[in-house]
Amino acid sequence: MQMSSANQRTSIGIMSRGWMKLKAMPKALKEKVINTYRTTKEIGQDDPRRVIHALKVGITLTLVSLFYYYQPLYDSFGLSAMWAVMTVVVVFEYSVGATLGKGLNRGLATLLAGALGVGTHYLADLSGQTIEPILLSFFVFLQAAIATFMRFFPEIKARYDYGLLIFILTFSLISVSGFREDEIIEMAHRRLFTIFIGGSACVMISIFVCPVWAGEELHSLISLNLESLANFLQAFEEEYFRTSKEGGCKDDKTALLEGYKNVLNSKSTEESLANFARWEPGHGRFQFRHPWDKYLEVGTLTRQCAYRMESLNAQLNSNLQASPEIKNIIQEACSAMSLESAKALKELGVALSTMKKPCSADTHISNSKSAAKSLNSLLKSSLWKETDLLSVLPAATVASLLSDIVACTEEIAEAVNELPSLMEFETVETAKPPNRTQSTPHGDNNPHVVILVEDLTPANSPESKSACDQHNTNRV
Repeated sequence: MQMSSANQRTSIGIMSRGWMKLKAMPKALKEKVINTYRTTKEIGQDDPRRVIHALKVGITLTLVSLFYYYQPLYDSFGLSAMWAVMTVVVVFEYSVGATLGKGLNRGLATLLAGALGVGTHYLADLSGQTIEPILLSFFVFLQAAIATFMRFFPEIKARYDYGLLIFILTFSLISVSGFREDEIIEMAHRRLFTIFIGGSACVMISIFVCPVWAGEELHSLISLNLESLANFLQAFEEEYFRTSKEGGCKDDKTALLEGYKNVLNSKSTEESLANFARWEPGHGRFQFRHPWDKYLEVGTLTRQCAYRMESLNAQLNSNLQASPEIKNIIQEACSAMSLESAKALKELGVALSTMKKPCSADTHISNSKSAAKSLNSLLKSSLWKETDLLSVLPAATVASLLSDIVACTEEIAEAVNELPSLMEFETVETAKPPNRTQSTPHGDNNPHVVILVEDLTPANSPESKSACDQHNTNRV
């Protein structure tokens, strides 16, 4: 009796839990549908070009499918028409450069592998039925081994890895199928032609219908990274020294302080975009053989600068903090280093984005270097002899990291300033300052004269030097 009642209670408990789960299913399904809708909406709003890209792929697949649906075209190509559909699926990428790279890789690899496969088939056919499969197997092994080993070369892997993969596949298919197929040339011709049609459709629609250029994406990414570094330095100066008098949004400030993390994680994206950009034809402001390697150099320098900022950010959350008195001593120099470097980075980012020569970035860098020298002299002075070393250490760490950031900023400026000599940059026109010969307001009987001297000469550009020299005059 006791066993029977226990089993009955267990079965009732299982049925109760099952009924509760069944009852909760509509609500869970509704929440899942709502979450899917929100995610889809966020992805589309974040970059509407993704929606356009999906439509472009659908249109291209529909067009090449006509080779299979339209009877006269199907009679001409037969089952080989399916290769056009397969080509669109594997070749069509988000950016023009990626689509061109995969399309050219696939086309050239198919052409070369098809020619070698046909030649191998006829060479093996001359040796007789007994030796033919042995020779075909040897050639398949040889090309697969050599092509696979070549995929390990860094330069080849970066640009031609997909082409080598298609070469192995095409050669093997033609060699193996040619052993049982008499019309091998006709088969290779149909397959190559349909692949060419599919690849051409991808390239044409990718270029002429709302194109997404990898070069422009890389250009914008590098500019945005420079701006992120500048925003961090401004937010750090406010947070570390508490100089901001406005309340502001804490989430916004946190986002600015964590913006350098995107720079640290951008290496693979930059390299991929640079690789795709090399395949793209000249368009807009980006001519053929654009110096994309220089962008990668700037990206490397920005990551080096971001690593210092990561250490600076750690100082904000460290348990070991400098005393307010010590912070007050170094505040003027550190604030100047942070803000002047931020201004320089921001101007370099804007100049790179608009393709104009920065004229005042060097001035901000000079100011930050002067502040660094002043801080270095201050740290070496006798002011710290009677101060506990542990209380000075956090402030000294911040000062050292800021000095490194000033040096990194100077290197970034040198790399960016090399771009005008490689591309056609315009000169930034600085606004003319107001006339300062007027007397001071409020009836001051001792008016004074202000002389403003600005060094706006960018590095490595004779043309911009002459243009900027017009602004480097004494204004009274």
